[in-house]
Formats: sequence, C-alpha cells, structure tokens
Amino acid sequence: MASIFGSGNHEQVFLEGPSSRRSELGFVFRMARDFIKGFRVFHFVGPCITIFGSARIGEGHPYYELGRKIGASVSRMGFTVMTGGGPGLMEAANRGAREAGGKSVGCNISLPIEQAPNPYLDRWVDIHYFFIRKVFLFKYSYGFIGLPGGMGTMDEVFEAVTLIQTGKIAHFPVVLMGEKYWRPLIVFLELMAEEGTISESDLDLFLVTDSIDEAVAHVEKHAAEKFRLRRFKPLKPSRLLGEG
Repeated sequence: MASIFGSGNHEQVFLEGPSSRRSELGFVFRMARDFIKGFRVFHFVGPCITIFGSARIGEGHPYYELGRKIGASVSRMGFTVMTGGGPGLMEAANRGAREAGGKSVGCNISLPIEQAPNPYLDRWVDIHYFFIRKVFLFKYSYGFIGLPGGMGTMDEVFEAVTLIQTGKIAHFPVVLMGEKYWRPLIVFLELMAEEGTISESDLDLFLVTDSIDEAVAHVEKHAAEKFRLRRFKPLKPSRLLGEG
C-alpha cells in the first residue's frame, strides 16, 4: 500500500470498498488538499460561466470555431470563462476568452494519460478527483454552456441539470450549442417525459440552439440580470496568506 501522501491510483483503491483507517484518512487529506488548491485560485476570478465540451475536437473543426466564438461572447459580457482546462473544445472556449481580452481559467483533471492545461489559461489548478473538479466548475459559475462532447461532457451537463432540478443550486441558465448534435438526446429526454420519469417542465431547464446571439441573450437574462451580477464585487486575495 502506498503512503497516504504518495503516488498511486488512490481513487480506484478508495472505490473498491472498505480500506484501512489509515488509507481512508489519507483519502480525506488528499480531498482537502484538492479543495484548498481550488479555493485559493477560484475565489478571486469573479463570476464565471462554465463551458463544457470534448477534449478530442481540435482546431479546424466547426465545433472548435463555435467554441472560440462562444468563449469570446461570454467574455465580452463580463464573465470569466471557466472550462475543464484541457484541449479540444475546452481550449477553444478559453482561447476565445483570451482573444477577446477577458479572463480565462481552468480546472484541469489529472489522468493516467496526463491531460495538460491548455495554453490559453490565465489561472488554473490541477485536480486529482473528478467529483472535486465538478464542485469547482459548479461552485463559481452562474451559467453553463455545453458544446458537443463525450462521456465527460454528458456527465457534466447532466450534473448541472440535476443540481438545478433538485434545487441544490439556483436556476442558472444551461445552453446546449449545436442542435444537430444534441437532437437525439433531446428526443430521448422527451421520451422520458412521456414515460413519466422526468417532468415536462424539466425540458425547460436548458436551451438548445445554434445561435450565439440567442445563447448570449439567454445567459444575459437568466444570469447577469437575474442575479444582479453587474453589482458583483470580487473578493481580493490576501498577500499575507500567499493568495496573490
């Protein structure tokens, strides 16, 4: 067994079932370390919009250009663009924010095949645990935009909608960009509503669109205006605590 502060796939070991008290305590310490790292960075970046999307779609693809444009548009609204910090459409959104002169941050995940932070981040943290990464993506954001993506993107989008549906977070706007890509999922959700496994009203928890103008107007109405974010005063880092 590795040291409680050493290397190894601690998450996999933890999820295999009960471990020794020492091992479980080490997991608690590692979680606390990840949380503290994130708090020290994201507390001071201002109100965010989190943009989800595939790590596998690169420059030159229409979705990449869509990511750049929506990142730039969100930045011009005065929001900090937050992503998972990796390549692909996350990079595109961060790049768009950087090119528009806005703030660009990321919450990068450490994977066995390392996912390096993309080069368009002003600030970022490397997080070991997926569930802690998601806490930060939701904690500091007042809206969520889903670009086309795979399993991780679906996980994040559904987490956002579930948190809103259950009242765990406020009714922030959720926008899914790319109607053709998301249409099969919407059809399935409509079937779920017909079968009674979700409510008809749950279909109103998100907007599906190809229009950047429509997406921006939706975020403006349901985030900036609703939560009075024009009056938001960001916290200031403490030099004494080394937060600058």
